[in-house]
Amino acid sequence: MKFNKSVTSSKRKNRQRYFNAPSHIRRKLMSAPLSKELRTKYNVRSMPIRKDDEVQLVRGHHKGTQTGKVVAVYRSKYVIHVERIQREKANGATVYVNLHPSKVVITKLKLDRDRRGLLDRKAAGRARGAEKGKYSEADANAMEA
Repeated sequence: MKFNKSVTSSKRKNRQRYFNAPSHIRRKLMSAPLSKELRTKYNVRSMPIRKDDEVQLVRGHHKGTQTGKVVAVYRSKYVIHVERIQREKANGATVYVNLHPSKVVITKLKLDRDRRGLLDRKAAGRARGAEKGKYSEADANAMEA
């Protein structure tokens, strides 16, 4: 069921928006979930991925406990490259394996002032959302009177 009339549920329109998205929207689309430790620490579920974040691969052929640093983020291809996840080409050269950010978990964030501010804003929004729609007994009594 649709909740918002101004958002389409058409598959072809959503695919068109995904593949023709500008860079600032691709940044948000390339978000990755935080690890359980970071989630409890910052009270935030996911963040846009960035170079120098440490990630752990949780899906696909290379999944495992091995963590690596994000070497590159290619917004044009919706792809990231991780430090130790490489393969050998037929000519012997090694290349990074293309990974989608949704298939990794961020285990360590590269924090700067802007990113700290983003974490604070997201956590504040979640805290407000937790209190939303909750009434205390005093509020209920005041409404009855």
